[in-house]
Amino acid sequence: MRPKITVIIPAYNAEKTIKKTLDAVLSQDLSKNRFEIIVVNDGSTDNTKKIVSKFKKVKLVSIKHSGPAVARNRGAKVAKGEIIAFTDADCVPKNDWLKNLISPFKKSETVGVAGTYETLNKNQFMARFIGYEIEQRHESMKKLASIDFVGTYNCAYRKSIFRKIYGFDESFLVASGEDPELSFRMKKAGHKIVFRPKAIVLHSHPDTLKKYLKQKYNRAFWKVFLYKRHPKKVFGDVYTPKTLLPQIFFTGLALLSLLLTFVYSWIIYFFLIFILLSLFMNYNFYRFVLKKERSILLFSPIIFLLRNIISLIAILHGILFFGMKISKQDTLKIKN
Repeated sequence: MRPKITVIIPAYNAEKTIKKTLDAVLSQDLSKNRFEIIVVNDGSTDNTKKIVSKFKKVKLVSIKHSGPAVARNRGAKVAKGEIIAFTDADCVPKNDWLKNLISPFKKSETVGVAGTYETLNKNQFMARFIGYEIEQRHESMKKLASIDFVGTYNCAYRKSIFRKIYGFDESFLVASGEDPELSFRMKKAGHKIVFRPKAIVLHSHPDTLKKYLKQKYNRAFWKVFLYKRHPKKVFGDVYTPKTLLPQIFFTGLALLSLLLTFVYSWIIYFFLIFILLSLFMNYNFYRFVLKKERSILLFSPIIFLLRNIISLIAILHGILFFGMKISKQDTLKIKN
């Protein structure tokens, strides 16, 4: 019997996590003959291939290291299912994940479905902060009839449409921006994507401030490339708060004002105004996290301020980098 669903998992040096991921996918509350699992080994140099090959019910496809966009497209190329579902090699789907993820496809107009995260390493302060940040954004998405932003850690598409629009843009050679880029194109083509919060995968978020800021730097850097393709999305999508760009802008003005205080001391007042404006724009998050964990609220303004500074530097770097002609070799040098 031909499987109706194909679960595709790109894996690069995932020896520490891939077994848990596959155990969870194989334990889905869904008939085994309804889905197949494909792991695309993206040129791993560790024991990823060896670990995956022990799972007899998992199809292993190996390619040279090319990035997650290429890996996912390769998996879709050999997929037998009518619906292709994606998760990552460091995610642990809940037992009812796949059943909930494919449920909206009962409606013919649904072309894509996005699920949500839960935090796996809740014992870490920084991981909880990131989890609340995602949860607060997803809360607003629950109210929408359709969405335009999808993360490939937890999503599914009709294979026919996925192939029709040529899948993921393989110009994205690292994991940062290739997934919303696809959903932007799908939405632009008039296809309906919905949010399914009952489809849940668990994931470990960065557990230190340094790792969090590094992640934010990479994402802001690659968003310059993303927005070069989709300039209208600079002003927001259903996931990214419309206040994010203005608060980064105000943070930049605050830094500029701080420099000018060495010449004109009275400009310190502008510095304070711009800082307060940038921090006030996270008001909805403060309200949200106040009900969850007050200690997170206490440190949030400092974290957001550092995030804004790092994002500003990354955006300026991205404008300089992507404003010039670059080769694939140059792009590969940028680590995610």
